[in-house]
Amino acid sequence: MPYEYLPAPPTETHLHLWPHRSLPKRGFAGFIAATAALIAVPLLSLIGNPALWVLLPFLVAAVAGIWLAIQRSYRDGEIVEDLHLTSDLITLTRHGPRGRRQDWQGNPHWLRLTLHPTAGPVPNYLTMKAEGREVELGAFLSEDERIALRADLDRRLSALR
Repeated sequence: MPYEYLPAPPTETHLHLWPHRSLPKRGFAGFIAATAALIAVPLLSLIGNPALWVLLPFLVAAVAGIWLAIQRSYRDGEIVEDLHLTSDLITLTRHGPRGRRQDWQGNPHWLRLTLHPTAGPVPNYLTMKAEGREVELGAFLSEDERIALRADLDRRLSALR
């Protein structure tokens, strides 16, 4: 699961959420090298032929495009959500890509966790609502993870109240 509960005092809960990383950064260089090598294999038959120079810029552009797309994916995946639960205050801090930060606070006694099976932008969309303001939680998680997170948070909120 791409979330964990961090150590906190007994009267507090600290939840840390982050998106999946299917390609770790250390595997990135290997992937680019393998892609470049596989693209270059057909070019071996063109060595010494002027057609090589016609095709080469397109192949370099393809590898560069893959490089840039993965780098963009890494930047966009820098989303981190921190949820602090105490008996009198809930704070959600979302650190988005490019340093964007959003904060939300609410009273846990008025908090309502809602799982929208079909009404949200993604299936099983999880929201928290308190004091008239509703925020999403873990939109980058999978459907099953949002269901499990809601059940887990319900248990922890019940224990705090």
